[in-house]
Amino acid sequence: MKKLFVKTFGCQMNVYDSERMKDVLAPTGYMPTDSLEDADMVILNTCHIREKASEKVFSDLGRLRKLKDRAAEQQNRQILIAVAGCVAQAEGEEITRRAPWVDMVVGPQTYHRLPELVAKADPISRLSVVDTEFPTEVKFDFLPEEAAPRGPSAFLSVQEGCDKFCSFCVVPYTRGSEFSRQAGQIINEAKRLVAAGTREITLLGQNVNAWHGAAPDGTSWGLGRLIRELAEIDGLPRLRYTTSHPLDMDDDLMSAHRDVPQLMPYLHLPVQAGSDRILKAMNRRHTADDYRRIIDRLRTFKPGLALSGDFIVGFPGETDRDFADTIKLVADIGYASAYSFKYSPRPGTPAAGDEQQVDAQVKADRLAALQQLLDAQQMAFNKTCEGQQMAVLIHKMGSRDGQVTGRSPFMQSVYLKGDHTHLGKMVTVTVKEARQNSLLVQTGKRPQQMKSEENVA
Repeated sequence: MKKLFVKTFGCQMNVYDSERMKDVLAPTGYMPTDSLEDADMVILNTCHIREKASEKVFSDLGRLRKLKDRAAEQQNRQILIAVAGCVAQAEGEEITRRAPWVDMVVGPQTYHRLPELVAKADPISRLSVVDTEFPTEVKFDFLPEEAAPRGPSAFLSVQEGCDKFCSFCVVPYTRGSEFSRQAGQIINEAKRLVAAGTREITLLGQNVNAWHGAAPDGTSWGLGRLIRELAEIDGLPRLRYTTSHPLDMDDDLMSAHRDVPQLMPYLHLPVQAGSDRILKAMNRRHTADDYRRIIDRLRTFKPGLALSGDFIVGFPGETDRDFADTIKLVADIGYASAYSFKYSPRPGTPAAGDEQQVDAQVKADRLAALQQLLDAQQMAFNKTCEGQQMAVLIHKMGSRDGQVTGRSPFMQSVYLKGDHTHLGKMVTVTVKEARQNSLLVQTGKRPQQMKSEENVA
């Protein structure tokens, strides 16, 4: 048996892809390992979204070269090294030039070909095998069934790519144009996950709410209809989806938040900025007030919906007034959580060549101010949970002995007493104390105090 070590960078889509790479390689005899030193093959599944992403990859590759050389010299053992994902797609030639000890470079749309790339690889000659073309075939048609259970909470990719072409984003160039999987294929994968013990499925896509897939009845469904169908699967009490674009929030999807109890009351809907001038420069194709109206309508369908968002500060040309507009939008909406970043130029994107780059210290100061407000909103939302009873899905062991970690309907981490026998269980708890990033339950409450899963969705 050969051992496979996969390191995943970046988004949830990469987490899903890494698991599928393991599935693809399982029939060839590669079994996953958590030990890098024991691995016969190492895959770096990379992300190209954030600043210095490629340099982090090259730093890891430098360490892997030493591991590869040591295994060859001391154990007469050849380790295959592969770079996958978006950095591989964008910088394949640079990888083979700077790191000739890499055996394989494979893009996010071609990892279903990994077995044939492994067969072609020759670690002794150090000639890299590169496959970063956008194939005519759809990779999902070639992926095998899952080789191992995914656990209580699992990702399921339903849509990839992007046609929005935001001026700061590399996704259209690394993931390609928007593509939606067939509904039947998604439903079958979801049923397999549930049969293997998954209780919460998060539907994934670069623009997941742009999903429009061919349905079993010959029609085309939108994401709202797909969610309704998935909610009919026995033993699946929780559904989520991410990441969404404001332009693709239609009424059918919004009403699913009202009509489908399995759909959790939490939505990640990025806006990026609160200034119309900056939104136009970003090519977001909506205004700040468009976003406000969407949120108002969502809250009409689902009062109490917890919101998350993405924000970029210091976009080229951003003024103090533009930043103030972002602060105002955040104050108007009120977020339960959010992700915020300083703008960093991504090679090949239109904004990267803009001459109006914002001073680094100005960006840092604006980010600190924005995060102070977002942190306060998050803490305020968490405080509203104190004293509430809520259903928690236990999905992993905690960092302390005798502790397990669960997830609330609003995506907060919840820590409580328990052991491995409680993994995958849904429990009803009373929140004792809210913290910045988590909730604590009343002491003495143990997970055996459970209702049936049908009653706690």
